[in-house]
Amino acid sequence: MKKNMGNIDKLIRIVFALLLIGLYLLNIIEGTFGLVAAGLGLVFIITSFLGYCPLYSIIGFKTCKTEE
Repeated sequence: MKKNMGNIDKLIRIVFALLLIGLYLLNIIEGTFGLVAAGLGLVFIITSFLGYCPLYSIIGFKTCKTEE
């Protein structure tokens, strides 16, 4: 699995993920929407640490610098 996410992309995903999870834990967003938001936040954190986004692979997009 090749990395396809740059550092800025990772940072934005982590910040957004922490925001979503924080809103859920503080009961600001609740119910099904809250669970979906927290799940999305978890996915963002996992993909950030891996440096790989499956959706980027499908559409052929990458935000990291490539070595040629």
